[in-house]
Amino acid sequence: MTAAIQKFTFEEYLKYDDGTDTRYELVQGELVPMSLATGKHGAIIRYLERKVESEIEKLEQPWISLSLLVGIRSPRGGRWDTCRIPDLTVIAIEQWEAMQEREALIELDEAPPLLVVEVVSESTKSADYRAKYSEYSVLEIPEYWIVDPLENKITICQLNEGRYDEMVLTEKMTILSPTFPELKLSVAQVLAGKF
Repeated sequence: MTAAIQKFTFEEYLKYDDGTDTRYELVQGELVPMSLATGKHGAIIRYLERKVESEIEKLEQPWISLSLLVGIRSPRGGRWDTCRIPDLTVIAIEQWEAMQEREALIELDEAPPLLVVEVVSESTKSADYRAKYSEYSVLEIPEYWIVDPLENKITICQLNEGRYDEMVLTEKMTILSPTFPELKLSVAQVLAGKF
């Protein structure tokens, strides 16, 4: 006989504390621990955060780039809620400031992020390419990057009439970002995660 898996409501998830530093995503009511990433994974996130922040400053846009700090509530077909915490999220500063006295969470009725980035690891590969891909398109997030150091590629997903058009880039190919049209980064630079 298998033990029943505990399901959490969204409100229970927001209050959940197991006494550890473990972060959890909520996936159809189940807590899914976010594993500690490899140094390379972290280096890629930090590299992209700094490069994107630099582009935001150049463009003089009222945006901010945040790594692992913002949850995105996601609609699901079933009864149970889902909340994702992207590796990198670009949102309006005004939206970030509105979260200062509450959970850093983008609700279903709020403006979606301008861009989300997920860096693939062995434990997240399926979710990054399938579940999050689908959820982020339903949430109308205009741009979603899947940075995959396992396969040495980056997939740029651009929202087009409710669905993502994909551009798969490898090696020395340059990222073409609708949000950051002047960003000049090759896939190799991103995957190296070095300045």
